[in-house]
Amino acid sequence: MAAVVLDDAVSGGGGGGRAGCMTSHDVVGGGSLESYRYYVSRRTVMEMLNDRGYNVADSDLTRSLTGFRTAFGQNPDLDRLTICASLRSNSKNKIMVIFCGTDEIRKASVRAIYANLLNKDISSLMLVLQSKMNSYARKELENYPYKVETFHPKYEILSAEEKKHLLRKFKLEDKKLPLMLETDAFARYYGLEKGQVVKITYRGGAVGALKTYRCIV
Repeated sequence: MAAVVLDDAVSGGGGGGRAGCMTSHDVVGGGSLESYRYYVSRRTVMEMLNDRGYNVADSDLTRSLTGFRTAFGQNPDLDRLTICASLRSNSKNKIMVIFCGTDEIRKASVRAIYANLLNKDISSLMLVLQSKMNSYARKELENYPYKVETFHPKYEILSAEEKKHLLRKFKLEDKKLPLMLETDAFARYYGLEKGQVVKITYRGGAVGALKTYRCIV
């Protein structure tokens, strides 16, 4: 199973891909933890869809955190975050991306999602999770008439040695990583200090792992 690691494009290796999240210079301003999490999730998904060959607007690929909070607010309405994109090579092939809330995803939740999609002309579905999905819910996904992928972000604080390895691997300095202010709600919640790096990994679906990083300033 091939892994799609968005940030690896910055290393300059083969494949000719875009420089991913790590070439961004977004600085996380003071705001809600919830809005930051959904901002990172949605932008990462947009970049992945673009890499897979789906039509994605440049504005969605370059939208800053400030722009996201202006458009969706500090407590985003999840329905407004929904994405529907068609393949550039086949406009009839469409994927829908739904962002789930923080409550546990149960069988009833999965059935409700499907009920809302009955009149939608889509070929596949992606669910971006913020909480656990129980085994009954995952079993229920098998009844969907199209492919369903799930992604769940994992947040890790890199050790000093791991940070050094990351910078050496991509031949970068701290300031070249995407930045997050020490005063941001996310950094305060985890007690992060200047110079520390957060690694955010999305696992699930047909790909291995999607990764992005933020350096505290």
